[in-house]
Amino acid sequence: MNDMTTSAATKSKALPDAQTVLSVTHWTDRLFSFRVSRPASLRFRSGEFVMIGLLKEDGKPLLRAYSIASPSWDEELEFYSIKVQDGPLTSRLQHIQPGDQIILRPKPVGTLVHDALLPGKRLWFFSTGTGIAPFASLIREPQTYEDYDQVILTHTCRDVAELEYGRKLVEHVKSDEMILELTDGGVDKLVYYPTTTREQSPKMGRITDLLKSGELFRDLGIEGILRKTDRAMVCGSIGLNNDIKEILEGYGLREGANSDPAEYVVEKAFVG
Repeated sequence: MNDMTTSAATKSKALPDAQTVLSVTHWTDRLFSFRVSRPASLRFRSGEFVMIGLLKEDGKPLLRAYSIASPSWDEELEFYSIKVQDGPLTSRLQHIQPGDQIILRPKPVGTLVHDALLPGKRLWFFSTGTGIAPFASLIREPQTYEDYDQVILTHTCRDVAELEYGRKLVEHVKSDEMILELTDGGVDKLVYYPTTTREQSPKMGRITDLLKSGELFRDLGIEGILRKTDRAMVCGSIGLNNDIKEILEGYGLREGANSDPAEYVVEKAFVG
């Protein structure tokens, strides 16, 4: 893991909707996170995403949807991204450094928000890869612990190193004095369940298989998922999203939206 930081933004803003890169962390050869300045006018709900990007050679913006990984109260904005060597955007975005600028359109949207769910007692966050990003925001959001008795974050990756961002994040959430104060100690409700599908680790398997077999519930000492008490948010590949949707609906849960809250929601604009 290679970490680069800068204490102040020094470059003038030349891009449209420009924000300055404040720090960059390379977690693996495929994953990196970065923090940028936050527009003074930006208001968002934890779990939402914005469009960010860079200018192409022809001077036109190249933008993609990225979940904001920082909570709504943070003074900076954090993002978590894959590196695609021939990708139009990430092939260049992975090389940003502190002091550089990116385009950030300050119009947050998304379905992975508390408003899209009906009240419940247990909240599940199902994520794979960089799909953990919106949940990185939500597990630092005080409302998460005000609304639920238990919060379960599952994160599935191919290799152990790809879990490091989530592991460090949960470690930080459970020990950071400011977060503990903001949540009134509610982070004790947070349960972290990481799994790998390729490299050997303490827990192997796809989260869908662990759900179907009941192994996930046995590991956590939970009887199962009930429509009356359980709520869920899902963020991953299209395949994972569809598979989890089918499983959740098998338990009687219905898909919700901002305009029609229900028992689970899926992010459809996830990149990577």
